[in-house]
Amino acid sequence: MPIDDPARPDTTEKPTSPPPRPGAADAAVNPASRPSRPGAADAAEAAVNPASRPSRPGAVNAAEAAVNPASRPSRPGAADAAEAAVNPASPPPRPSAVDATGAIDAIDPAETFGAAGAAGTPPSPPSPPSRPTAWTALRPLLLRLHFTAGLLTAPFLLVAALSGLLYALSFQAEKVAYAHELSVPVGDTVLPLDRQVGIARAANPDGTVTAVWPGAEPGATTRVLMADPDAPEGTSLAVFVDPYTGDVRGRLPSYGSSGALPLRTWIDGLHRDLHLGEPGRIYSELAASWLFVLVLGGLALWFARRRTRRRALLLPERGPRSRRRTLSWHGSVGLWAALGLLLLSATGLTWSRYAGENIGALQDGLGGATPTLSAGTAGVAGGEHAGHGPGHQPADPAPAPPTADIGVDRAVDAARAAGIDSASIAVTLPADGRGYVVKETDKQFPVELDQVAVDPADGTVLDRLDFAEYPLLAKLTRIGIDAHTGVFLGLFNQLALAALALALALMILWGYRMWWLRRPRRPVGRAAWRKLPVTLLLPLAAAAALLGWFVPLLGLSLLVLLAAELVLALVTRNRNRIRIRRARTR
Repeated sequence: MPIDDPARPDTTEKPTSPPPRPGAADAAVNPASRPSRPGAADAAEAAVNPASRPSRPGAVNAAEAAVNPASRPSRPGAADAAEAAVNPASPPPRPSAVDATGAIDAIDPAETFGAAGAAGTPPSPPSPPSRPTAWTALRPLLLRLHFTAGLLTAPFLLVAALSGLLYALSFQAEKVAYAHELSVPVGDTVLPLDRQVGIARAANPDGTVTAVWPGAEPGATTRVLMADPDAPEGTSLAVFVDPYTGDVRGRLPSYGSSGALPLRTWIDGLHRDLHLGEPGRIYSELAASWLFVLVLGGLALWFARRRTRRRALLLPERGPRSRRRTLSWHGSVGLWAALGLLLLSATGLTWSRYAGENIGALQDGLGGATPTLSAGTAGVAGGEHAGHGPGHQPADPAPAPPTADIGVDRAVDAARAAGIDSASIAVTLPADGRGYVVKETDKQFPVELDQVAVDPADGTVLDRLDFAEYPLLAKLTRIGIDAHTGVFLGLFNQLALAALALALALMILWGYRMWWLRRPRRPVGRAAWRKLPVTLLLPLAAAAALLGWFVPLLGLSLLVLLAAELVLALVTRNRNRIRIRRARTR
């Protein structure tokens, strides 16, 4: 039979067309028959009837599993994973749009509507770049100024800190070194002041008595001050008299209104001018001028530093030695010492040669000048700056012989009757036709600094000046100076000054260590001032000019730093050009 015989059955296998996708034809003919998204009906029903929401999955099964462990359900998705391993063509079902709590899940447009739907979703526009803030532009300049000024002025600050530490400790050292002159055994009766003054005159007949400081407590000697033409300016000869026996315990130079003896006077001169006189005062003024700038700049940099824990703001970090750990010590110690260092800088500038004049003129212009008695000298020596600064007058002017004199004891009695009740007083003898001045000298809080002038002829009170009548600026000046010299709060004040001096010295050493660890790298913030916007550069330049005029050494040294920055920029630019030229010729 031929091959194409129709009577013979055809055994050749014909290709069959693939079965249509389920529901594809129906969906093409009737769009309403398209299958809805899984879980959409459940979500709609749950929205209409909250009671129909499914309970939390596994609540009943968990109870059953607690009774019958064999009935515990298998891990979700285990059957689907097994089926997918046998038949990869069967994808796992899409998760329902409604979860067990009835909340609608976020649906991916590419998964629900296809790639076209996902592509049709307009992408969100990119966020515009953030504009740089003022701090972003200012931080490199502040960092550069803090680094450069600290590096150059740190030697002056270190000397001031170490000498200030010695000065804070000199009060207690003075009591030990001059214990024989300052203290005596307590006796039964106290000799009159006039008799003690006569004993001092007899012991030093060439001297002229200018003032008497009775002992402030039992066992303290009476200090009789005499004008000595051979003594340095602001210094008197102190004769120490035993108030019980009348014995002369010794003679020592006494400096200023604080009565500093030779040990404290020498340390004070080291702190003030390095014993170099007028040229040495520039060092201390330069240190005080830059101290507040470095402190304020350091605070701004420290507070703006990013950190994960607040503890790192107040306390240093732990861990191995590194530059980061050194920085944490430098910043945290500086934060605790900032207020004290600012007070030291402000009060120290009042004794300076150039800025001190501007501060005094400003204080007088604001009505904060220290008042004085109209009928006698205002104090023992040199006003409020005596004892720790330049320009002192002798401890007391040489008194002129009066025609009638009631004596020191009656003058003190008249002052006591007028309200001078402090145990620590200083009596200035009549001079140039003026009367006695009896002044309270207790500068320790609460201060007692009232004073009266007494007529030497009859004991009448000529004038009275109470500390409560001082202007506010004069009070703050007086308290600030006494705190700077370590007498305002007594021993606590001296210990606080020692702690501040030690903290400043350590911060300087930590700063040098950080610079040494980073020395091979390019300094941060070089020429940062040229990158500042004009709206920020002009106000900063005006503020720097005003501050430089008010604190002249700060302004001059700032100009020197700016000139050095320009020179370094030119040198670096020329060096880079030479390197580029050599690289091209190779």
